[in-house]
Amino acid sequence: MVFSFIGGGMLKSDYDVVIVGSGLGGLAAAVILAKEGKRVCVLEKNNQFGGNLQTFSRSKKIFDTGVHYIGGLSKGQNLYRYFSYLGIMDKLHLEQMPEVFDYVGFGDDDVEYPLAQGYDSFIEQLCVFFPNESAALEQYVSDLQRVCEAFPLYNLTEPEDVSYQHPFSGLSVYAYFEKLTSDVTLRAVLAGANFLYAGDSRRTPFYLHALTVNSYIQSSYRCVNGGSQISKQLVRQLRNLGGVALRHQEVVQYHSRDGRIYKVETKAGEQYRADLFISNVEPQTTLKQVDNALFRSVYVDRIQHLPLTVSSFSAHFVLKEGVVPYVGSNLYYHRDKQGMWNLPAYEQEQWPEMYMLSMTEDKNAPGYADTLTCLSVMQFEEVRPWSLSKNTVVEVCDRGKDYDAFKDSRINRILDKLEVRWPALRESVLAVHASTPLSYRDYIGTSEGNLYGPEKDVNYEMQTKISPRTKIPNLFFVGQSVGMHGVLGVTIGAVATCMEVLGGGFYLLAKIKAVTDE
Repeated sequence: MVFSFIGGGMLKSDYDVVIVGSGLGGLAAAVILAKEGKRVCVLEKNNQFGGNLQTFSRSKKIFDTGVHYIGGLSKGQNLYRYFSYLGIMDKLHLEQMPEVFDYVGFGDDDVEYPLAQGYDSFIEQLCVFFPNESAALEQYVSDLQRVCEAFPLYNLTEPEDVSYQHPFSGLSVYAYFEKLTSDVTLRAVLAGANFLYAGDSRRTPFYLHALTVNSYIQSSYRCVNGGSQISKQLVRQLRNLGGVALRHQEVVQYHSRDGRIYKVETKAGEQYRADLFISNVEPQTTLKQVDNALFRSVYVDRIQHLPLTVSSFSAHFVLKEGVVPYVGSNLYYHRDKQGMWNLPAYEQEQWPEMYMLSMTEDKNAPGYADTLTCLSVMQFEEVRPWSLSKNTVVEVCDRGKDYDAFKDSRINRILDKLEVRWPALRESVLAVHASTPLSYRDYIGTSEGNLYGPEKDVNYEMQTKISPRTKIPNLFFVGQSVGMHGVLGVTIGAVATCMEVLGGGFYLLAKIKAVTDE
């Protein structure tokens, strides 16, 4: 690093902003601030940028770590506009999913219920199966939009009343559907994709369901050749703007002076100075790396004791050519219509009680799948015996034969479930690779491999919220723990964090609107 002195002999910082962690939130914030003329440096501990956007290759096939489809990407829609402002929209290789983007199935029932893109089509397709529920479906679609309209950044609008409370505040997903309809099956179908937010009947707010599901109904897309292209394009944009992005830089400590952070230190002992710092790492982890005397103990205790969302087990299958017909829609399966309301509370001997399945199409054999990915929720307790081990590309570790046997047993359980839908699937598999909660913990950096950060609890909405601004004036948070998770939610969260950094109220939002309004 080169240091220079400016007027009065004051030391000039290496950077204006250092961002710790290169998940989508960190990279989006980096590009936004670089566009504002800031000298930005992003530090990433892994070999690959992107957090949940990371992909991996096995048997010459690309698999996504966490991003399997994205909503709101049609022209003029919210994520399309945000990605356009970031300068990456026209550089992404995307394909729109079929009109029915998700199917939902239950138990031994052969019926697969469609969830379709477009509000009118969404209602029409479900009315075929629920002809007496058209009023409930119309109300549901209207309620989704009412909730989303109450979150200004979701629609790139300024709030007319900053004290306005969103509709259905204090209402859980389960309680909402109880009021909407008495049809138990329709309730289960409409909540069938609750893996997207790890639904818990006691805690999950309806607004979380609405913000998550609405964008997919607006439009649903897949990233061709994986979601890592998003992070690659953001890093490219950052560097084009004069910013820096560095890998293999695991930050382990924040150093403070006079109540402010002035530098971070990596595991290798390297130090990076800046005027301002943004953590794209979980707040729980960040607070352990900062002098806790800078925070009130009640704040630290609250953050450290927030319940976390459940983790996941993923099985990634490489298929024989021209054998398994390709299905462009996702499939959500639940063992029954009751247990699905509380995904984290499954019985281990019954696992998997649910799964999400997606495929990629074989370029050499159109109409057939070449890979299949199946995900299910998994409690960290199932891998607790190996929790002291860490295995990444940077830090390789063999967890042993017992761990391999555990993964094999869970893969076989998944195949047992899938063969109900695709008989003799085992004979169609060339290779299989599994990711457990330990994989998510080690590569993504989330505590116990949790999928979506702290749980949003309808009973304690304010206590489970984390502000992007901290009591340290030059330390901010970004990422899925702040605001919403998912590609859209984290992108919006990055804008919210940058608005706090830049000040001036809705200056940044006005700038984004001016560039992207049609």
